[in-house]
Amino acid sequence: MFSCDQILFIATGGTIDKQVVGDTLDFTQSSVRNMLKQARFQVPYEVDIIMLIDSLNMDDRHRCKILDVCKRAKERRIVITHGTDTMVETAHSLSLNKESLSNKTICLTGAMLPFVFNHSDALFNLGMASAAVQTLPCGVYIVLNGAIFMANNVKKNKAAGRFEEIKGELK
Repeated sequence: MFSCDQILFIATGGTIDKQVVGDTLDFTQSSVRNMLKQARFQVPYEVDIIMLIDSLNMDDRHRCKILDVCKRAKERRIVITHGTDTMVETAHSLSLNKESLSNKTICLTGAMLPFVFNHSDALFNLGMASAAVQTLPCGVYIVLNGAIFMANNVKKNKAAGRFEEIKGELK
């Protein structure tokens, strides 16, 4: 194992945490703890549920709250679960704060289908982000569907339903 440092998981909402409520998808709780339990996660961790919102409803106020939690965290390794629609904006916002986050590795992840659905990519993405945050150098990354992107080199291709590099994918 590369690192046994404690990991902070910050839940912010997004599709990964949506639950079936009647005939709709909505937020009732975060699935992060259930995913870590199902995965038999062995690294020490804490989970901080700071909001449960659709990322389309996220604004600069919410991003400031995420930044503040990251700054104040004693952990140097942080995984943020986030909606995919504005994940790039949040990652970019965090990456602009290099000075205050210089000793931290932060990986944002989410899912195209909620964890509670069969065939969801949620557990795979959380697992990959958990491994990536332990091995990548300090910085801000987006980790989804088997790919790792630097925060300032990624865009979401909504038509294709995936994230893509802008300049060069981190290999």
